[in-house]
Amino acid sequence: MTKGTSSFGKRHTKTHTLCRRCGNRSFHKQKKTCAQCGYPAAKIRSFNWSEKGQRRKTTGTGRMAHLRDVQRRFKNGFREGTQAKKQVATA
Repeated sequence: MTKGTSSFGKRHTKTHTLCRRCGNRSFHKQKKTCAQCGYPAAKIRSFNWSEKGQRRKTTGTGRMAHLRDVQRRFKNGFREGTQAKKQVATA
């Protein structure tokens, strides 16, 4: 029995499938956990020993659909329900 070429031909089952949270093919079908993001754990999988891995997944690498607006609103003190005053053009 060889360990190499002939053994590789017997591999036709998938251990990992698509993860519904991160979209990668990292969800282990038997363990029911994602090797990439740690789903179904509440917190996203992240380790300090992987600097590049954190860089890829950190805030700012995605759409930031809500967080984009927060900085502008913070600058104005999170004011709501007011109308901006008309600025008079100085000649």
